[in-house]
Amino acid sequence: MAPRTRAEALSRDRIVEAAIELLDADGERGLTFKTLTERLATGSGAIYWHVPNKNALLADATASVIAGALTVQDTGSPRDEIRAIALGLFEAIDRHPWLSAQLAVQLSRSPWGSATPRIFESIGRRVSALGVPEATWFTATSALTHYIFGAAGQNAANARVLDGGVDRAEFLHAAANAWEELDSGEFPFMKSIAGQVREHDDREQFLTGVDLILTGITARSPG
Repeated sequence: MAPRTRAEALSRDRIVEAAIELLDADGERGLTFKTLTERLATGSGAIYWHVPNKNALLADATASVIAGALTVQDTGSPRDEIRAIALGLFEAIDRHPWLSAQLAVQLSRSPWGSATPRIFESIGRRVSALGVPEATWFTATSALTHYIFGAAGQNAANARVLDGGVDRAEFLHAAANAWEELDSGEFPFMKSIAGQVREHDDREQFLTGVDLILTGITARSPG
């Protein structure tokens, strides 16, 4: 048997794994074929053997992370499984700050790519199992998906601010204090919820939003 070349020995999975490591460390700017070859101790030709360009590599990295987030236990309860998927995506975006932007790009520019169909299929299959009218499947699934992306993305953005050395409790306390100082006539609602900001749990708040959407979806279902 002929010996394997370096390009053949280097697997696509290992390239994607290394790309995710670089993305987690320095974001999209930190992922170049130069940094990738250094990380893998190989030549660029070996990488190009498996991956044609950076966009393809970003798509593969996104798909790899998403695959893990969408893997949930079959409980027999579509609602519980949707919550598990939502939390899985929330935590994936929290662990990988670059993921939110990649999901937004793929959703808007290439909804036929690998990530969007998998997310919609995973959530939509369970939405249909809730007894939601078929004519509203797309709208209901889109509402859930956009909420998940938006809320998880905002949480990731907040985390990046806190990673700069800002204490979360102090940050929330300062925000609550500022809201309490707002003019009562102009901002009565903001003043009323200021106290809730101090001690809220991000994941609990996120899942409450998911539950609100699911309640609205199922309320429109026959029976």
